[in-house]
Amino acid sequence: MIPGVISTGLESWGTAEGSRQYFRKRLWGSWTMMRALVLDKAQWKRHIMLDKDTGLDPPGVKLRAAQGFDAADFFITGYWIWNKILENLATIGYDPGNAFTAAYDWRMSYQNYEIRDQYFTRLKSHIEVAVRVSNKKVVLLSHSMGSQVLYYFLHWVEAEGYGNGGPGWVDAYIDSWINISGCMLGALKDVPAVLSGEMKDTAQLNAFAVYGLERFLSRYERAEIFRAMPGLSSMLPLGGNAVWGDENGAPDDTPGQNVTYGPFIRFRNQTSTFTDKNITVDDSLDFLFRNTEPWFKKMIQTSYSHGVAHTTKQVEDNQLLPAKWVNPLETRLPLAPSLKIYCFYGIGKDTERAYYYRSDDDPLSALNVTLDTTYTAGNVDHGVVMGEGDGTVNLLSSGYMCAKGWKMKRYNPAGVKVTTFEMKHEPDRFSPRGGPNTADHVDILGRMSLNELILQVAGGRGELIEDTIHSNIREYAEKVKIYEEK
Repeated sequence: MIPGVISTGLESWGTAEGSRQYFRKRLWGSWTMMRALVLDKAQWKRHIMLDKDTGLDPPGVKLRAAQGFDAADFFITGYWIWNKILENLATIGYDPGNAFTAAYDWRMSYQNYEIRDQYFTRLKSHIEVAVRVSNKKVVLLSHSMGSQVLYYFLHWVEAEGYGNGGPGWVDAYIDSWINISGCMLGALKDVPAVLSGEMKDTAQLNAFAVYGLERFLSRYERAEIFRAMPGLSSMLPLGGNAVWGDENGAPDDTPGQNVTYGPFIRFRNQTSTFTDKNITVDDSLDFLFRNTEPWFKKMIQTSYSHGVAHTTKQVEDNQLLPAKWVNPLETRLPLAPSLKIYCFYGIGKDTERAYYYRSDDDPLSALNVTLDTTYTAGNVDHGVVMGEGDGTVNLLSSGYMCAKGWKMKRYNPAGVKVTTFEMKHEPDRFSPRGGPNTADHVDILGRMSLNELILQVAGGRGELIEDTIHSNIREYAEKVKIYEEK
């Protein structure tokens, strides 16, 4: 099991003066975090942010991912994440001897997982031991950003000079990959988070709550924290305008929609220095780099790649470049004809798709721009344009590769079988987490039908699962400007 971003607890192992009081306490994912954030904010920030130049531990600080099932069982007491899945897996015979949670420090860029923690080496050896002991291939289960981490691992493990597993490793060791709510093409909400420390959750607060939040943890402080966690930036949107559209239209535009989703960052007032024109997803990365520090640009450009490979040759060349390994539009699936991929994700919950911004006129703010939260009209809620998805990840990101991308020869030359199962968001209005039929990005982990599907695959009966599509993802996928090579 490879958990998603934020769901893995981080605990302090530092013994320096400022860290001793937090030794082996969780500074992410516990009430200790809340207490430290309120009573000792400066120290909490110092611990949670990585070194801006190396992307590793700052001097005197040592935060590590909690290990074992406890790492992602609950976020804070009472807020379950993987707990329901573990409970259900136990009913068909899984226990600590044959199940494993591969927790990781999600703050780091993927290359640094291996450099600092040897994460991928450990994951590889754990899989090899599991296969040797049970004489059966492994089922991998990933959620959210964990799916991107796993996709990266599938390249790392076979690459010469990295995992050195050779081209047959995945086929020999991995039976199935269950991809739950995987943000394979990133999450659009990542852009405003690192640009201005904002997202729908902050935009919708009332004036009193905004005042409290700003006094406590300002927008700039939030943006600074997000930027100093390069792992989060692995979810900056992939595929550019080919996937997300431009001012002339977007693949997921719907009939009767007044304004296309194509312009991603929009300005109602186009007269100020920073707001001369609306910006597409392609342009948004340049805009982001112009409005952030040089170290951030360097870290992102050396760690990740956001383009599209339009030919088989480009794809094969990219197999050797670690910065490309997170991007399924620039690399291919392993040559593993017996591998099976199951994409399970939620649909039908309003999800951030584009944003209205304005210049930040606050004289005390270090930011150039901020969300235009005064604007609400139609599908625009406090400056946030809403589209389709699971409340966090857009439908194009969770569904495109499964429904269309991996059906293309250059992205899946071995013909790996990919099954897509969509789940409608049908929340129980009296349940705080949405009840047994929620399809929310995180709460789906407790959904009854998802757990049944997981048990089917983990119990060796995954071949009985059939494609189940409720959304228009196939129609949207046809409009994405990525085509089979002629």
